[in-house]
Amino acid sequence: MKALTSEEVNIKIAEVDSWKVIGGSLQKEFEFVNFVKAIEFINQIAEVAEEQEHHPVITNSYNYLKIELKTHDVNGISNKDFKLAKTIDNLS
Repeated sequence: MKALTSEEVNIKIAEVDSWKVIGGSLQKEFEFVNFVKAIEFINQIAEVAEEQEHHPVITNSYNYLKIELKTHDVNGISNKDFKLAKTIDNLS
């Protein structure tokens, strides 16, 4: 596995909904009606992240979530990140 080039990332970013490249990682923000719904979503993400053996950085504050994806093994964004981003989008 290798890190994608900037050009490859720019092409693949169109395949995911509302994800952005910020600081070398794929990021997306979510807002829920309350804390419980946000935590339920985190738990769903945890299950698919375990299945894919790829774990995001998740920041939670009440009903707000920020998800950050980066492949640390290659120190960049890889196809693994886009695969998990698509899976997370399918959960929401």
